[in-house]
Amino acid sequence: MTKTEETKLTPRLFLNKVLAGTAQGTIIALIPNAVLGAILKYFSQYDIIQMIIHAGLIFQLATPLIIGALIAHQFGLSPAKMMIAGGAAFAGSGVIKFNTEVSSYVGAGTGDIINIMITASVAVLMMLYIGSKFGSVEIIAMPIVVGIGAGLIGMLTYPFVTQITVAIGKLINNFTDFQPIVMSILIACSFAALIISPITTVGIGLAIGLNGVSAGAAAMGIAATTIVLVINSWKINESGVTLAIALGGMKMMMPNLFKYPIILVPVLFTAVISAIPVALLNVSGTPQSAGFGLVGLVGPLASLDSGLNIFLLIICWFLVPIAAGLLSKFIFEKVLKLYDSKVVFAYQG
Repeated sequence: MTKTEETKLTPRLFLNKVLAGTAQGTIIALIPNAVLGAILKYFSQYDIIQMIIHAGLIFQLATPLIIGALIAHQFGLSPAKMMIAGGAAFAGSGVIKFNTEVSSYVGAGTGDIINIMITASVAVLMMLYIGSKFGSVEIIAMPIVVGIGAGLIGMLTYPFVTQITVAIGKLINNFTDFQPIVMSILIACSFAALIISPITTVGIGLAIGLNGVSAGAAAMGIAATTIVLVINSWKINESGVTLAIALGGMKMMMPNLFKYPIILVPVLFTAVISAIPVALLNVSGTPQSAGFGLVGLVGPLASLDSGLNIFLLIICWFLVPIAAGLLSKFIFEKVLKLYDSKVVFAYQG
């Protein structure tokens, strides 16, 4: 990045770059396991298939590394500095923890995305400030000062940042005390919004143990968001973007949410309509399915396993959300003219 470009780096532009890198990194890191894991689990009795599944899970562990590097890329940093930012984000993400029971480091999940963004941002700011001050020893000094320094900051902030997810989880857990239809609507709307935020819906579903209808409502909220994004992206974005969203890359639209929060209007409207059959027809799920929605058909298959027949499954998971999504587009864009989908749903990554 040139000196002229640095002086133009406003807080808003900085945030947009961080969000764009996070959106790109999330889709690259999570799509392989989301797609392959859902399909190949039915053939896991074969050793080679099991190896592919394991490869997808291991690749997913690199989520912080990929996001950190792509955030750095947004700022025009060199490949070496991109990897330093990625390494720092990986260290501070919480994806690798020391397990005292086995005296070994254990990797699981994707890490806390908010903390990944914070750690990578710190690393980028440090490198922009340092510039070329290290001279000929940069290749040695930069990984130590920035990689370990920013990584350590991420490790220190991690316990506090994760409390954001815990607090949201506790709030959503309170919704389970309401009457079934109200509960389904509130949970569906919560997960519909969270899936296009830096918060991990899978982590929340597991943390608070959503089960039965509450898990079904959570998954339905995510499904509603997926369908709204696909409907509005279909003729606006490249086919690859729309396909990625359909396969589970809803977080690609994080920059859009921050820039145009109006996109929550059709999302929440569709989530409300889609949540009603969940309560009426007892569409259920598990803590594992709550955070996935239509990704890999995890949500629909969980409700099928819980006793929902295939006819009602098609109605609840596809016909109702699609009809609600199309209706939301007609009402809010065509009639009320609250937004122009060509602007607010155009991929910002």
